[in-house]
Amino acid sequence: MTQVTEQAPATRFAESARAVDGVRTDTAAFDAWLADCRDRFHTTVELRPLDALQGWSVDPHTGDVGHSSGRFFAVRGLDVQVPGAAVERWQQPIISQPEAGILGILVKEFDGVPHCLMQAKAEPGNINGIQLSPTVQATRSNYSGVHRGKAVPYLEYFRDTASHRVLADVLQSEQGAWFHRKRNRNLIVETTGPVELLDGFCWLTLGQLHELLRQDDLVNMDTRTVLSCFPAAPTAAECAPSYGELLRWITEERTRRERHVREIPLNSVTGWQLRDGRVTHRDGLFFDVVGVSVEAAGREVGRWDQPLLAPRGTGLVALLVREIDGIPHALLHARVEAGHLDVLELAPTVQCTPQTYAHLPPEARPRFLDTVLTAPEQNVLFSAVHSEEGGRFLHARNRYVIVEADPGLSLADCPDYRWTALHDTAALLRHSHYLNIQVRSILACLHGLAGREGKEKS
Repeated sequence: MTQVTEQAPATRFAESARAVDGVRTDTAAFDAWLADCRDRFHTTVELRPLDALQGWSVDPHTGDVGHSSGRFFAVRGLDVQVPGAAVERWQQPIISQPEAGILGILVKEFDGVPHCLMQAKAEPGNINGIQLSPTVQATRSNYSGVHRGKAVPYLEYFRDTASHRVLADVLQSEQGAWFHRKRNRNLIVETTGPVELLDGFCWLTLGQLHELLRQDDLVNMDTRTVLSCFPAAPTAAECAPSYGELLRWITEERTRRERHVREIPLNSVTGWQLRDGRVTHRDGLFFDVVGVSVEAAGREVGRWDQPLLAPRGTGLVALLVREIDGIPHALLHARVEAGHLDVLELAPTVQCTPQTYAHLPPEARPRFLDTVLTAPEQNVLFSAVHSEEGGRFLHARNRYVIVEADPGLSLADCPDYRWTALHDTAALLRHSHYLNIQVRSILACLHGLAGREGKEKS
């Protein structure tokens, strides 16, 4: 078997990150390819009452929404208690999807430069139809054929990796406020053999992907989480004292904090109701659960119905960053969320929907929210609006912002926040359930900034 370039993976991918003009697909070719995909691949989405979805039903006893096969996912209720939190107890609808899917990017070298095989994928919840997806983005129900559709392209590279080079393979969580114990296997696999380029796929460098992250609603959530797992610069982070201290802090926070959750019937969730064919909060806050009927071109299945979670308002995901002793650090939050497998995971500095707090007193606002909102323009290093999972959420969007922090920023009375060296976050990404989906997404954006700086210096 032909060998890949004999360099450390991190060094090779640093070169790919500096390559903003791909060997296989330059900027003009990519723009033309994307425009063509958007002309041919599309979804038509119509709202439909939850109790009128084909293949789905609302249980007459519990109110739970589930598929006739018993697979895919269900919408149930969740009772949550977090002693000592600003809100100590609440109930909510939640998506229950315990099966783990595959999110995989296939990598291959062209002229010595690693490229990623990306897919133009139309999801029913996307605000603009087509977005850039990983090579494979599939639930277990999808790739095991429950949907009775076409086979998932390139799946074999991620199901049978023996003849390929596995660069990352880790189970990671998804939105803990909207999913109950949802996980996906994040995979990066490199091949040296010939790869047939199928319709709707293209090869891009990391540098091209980092540039595309600066555009709104283009690089989807599943791509962002896998991008965050690419090998980082060579480091002995896992042997460094700071990494051991970080692990101890996470363990202490998980021990110090409590969280009790249990699934309950959806029709018994306090403050929520099934009305006009959707599940909605009595005050019109947070999100709705709606039904949709979908027709799609360029998908494994051409037509289906399903529920989607529809958030109220655009969220904010913000990361404060600074250098400490010459080492880049990010301010991370040990955040308790209802649906995570463990008590908490590390989150960005700010993760919220600001309009939710508009009617609350100032002391109820998330820490550092105002620091981000009032940051001088010259301190804002990155800002773009990105969509979340279009297969489960309807028009779910967050503004991702990276802000250079004032060196005098105080962490007094903030035991659940910590300045974390970026080489330590890279080490954490080798393991499951340490970094939540929002911080993985924004780290992908931050890696793009680092790649741009490296290109400017070279």
